[in-house]
Amino acid sequence: MEEERILLSSSRRSIKHEYTSVDDQAGRQTPNPTRKPLTPIAKGVIAVIIVIVLAAVAIPLALLNQDLSNEDIPSCDGTDCQERALALMAQTPLIDGHNDLAWQLFGKFNNQLGKLNLSEHVNVTQTDIPRLREGRVGAQFWAAYVPCETQFKDAVRATMDQIDVIKRMCAQYDDFELVTTSDEISKAFSDSVIGGLIGVEGGHSIDNSLATLRLYYELGVRYLTLTHTCHTPWADSCTPAPEHNGLTAFGREVVLEMNRMGMLVDLSHVSAKTMQDALDVSKAPVIFSHSSAFEICNNTRNVPNDVLDRIPENGGLVMVNFYSDFVCCGRPDCQLSDVANHITYIKERIGSEYIGIGGDYDGVDSLPKGLEDVSEYVHDYSYN
Repeated sequence: MEEERILLSSSRRSIKHEYTSVDDQAGRQTPNPTRKPLTPIAKGVIAVIIVIVLAAVAIPLALLNQDLSNEDIPSCDGTDCQERALALMAQTPLIDGHNDLAWQLFGKFNNQLGKLNLSEHVNVTQTDIPRLREGRVGAQFWAAYVPCETQFKDAVRATMDQIDVIKRMCAQYDDFELVTTSDEISKAFSDSVIGGLIGVEGGHSIDNSLATLRLYYELGVRYLTLTHTCHTPWADSCTPAPEHNGLTAFGREVVLEMNRMGMLVDLSHVSAKTMQDALDVSKAPVIFSHSSAFEICNNTRNVPNDVLDRIPENGGLVMVNFYSDFVCCGRPDCQLSDVANHITYIKERIGSEYIGIGGDYDGVDSLPKGLEDVSEYVHDYSYN
């Protein structure tokens, strides 16, 4: 595919650079040798973004009725593209960028997996295995989220609890397999297993510690959202009034350390200035794991045009959110076609190869009609 050639080229940039690390608790500068280029493991992790793009773009391409060379993919008559979408989803794993089921497991079941059966329909969540299967989900980034109220208190311990429940969930069910590389995603898909990846949602979860960030990586975390709805001491969120004017010097070190390891930099939830600063610093593609287009819905959680315009050069990805407030700005009649409008806008502005999906299921209480739970992805991708 032409998209594959373009993305492979844009993602194989050297990220070798000089750096000085920060002992963040005391604010001391400590010298370090030249930061090493990506290890084979880190290269494999950064390659995840290529898989995400190829997977999450292939389906919107069907939605937008693009021509594909594969003769096995049925054509779309412009009104009902479901057959075409299903054929694409059988060949290419749909990878969703953000699901908050783990937070529901904490809030409703105190992380006691014995209190529910995800192999059956679960009435109190938007996610379970039968509906993931119905929605043809190939792999899922599970969010390890803890509230901003834990900042400067027990954020690290609470985040570890959420990483633990995700890992236990993936181990408990044969339908899931914890994955950390693109090769593992592909193998899980070929084995008809749903690949599970971990993303930590909120920079407050590292408690100003690069060591904690590195240990999260060792536990399988493959993206960090730089903020949630609160500022960290090193990055501005999109929600309160700005405090740092984007990233601080230590915030830049966080981004570069993520680059070095091969952890994806997630810019959902951050301020527009933090987005710009991260794009200035990052030597690898960034993602927006669950954000939509500001031009369509002027909510600060969405991506403004001047940031969208920088994504092609960076090689990153905007994974469109389904939350009604970010799709329709609170309009009560929000529906699937409104999500399609965001996808179309981003495609026409920067190209379809930079579009993904981050539904935000089980993290929101209002969804467009036709996208009420994880079973509805097929409807989204067959809509035209």
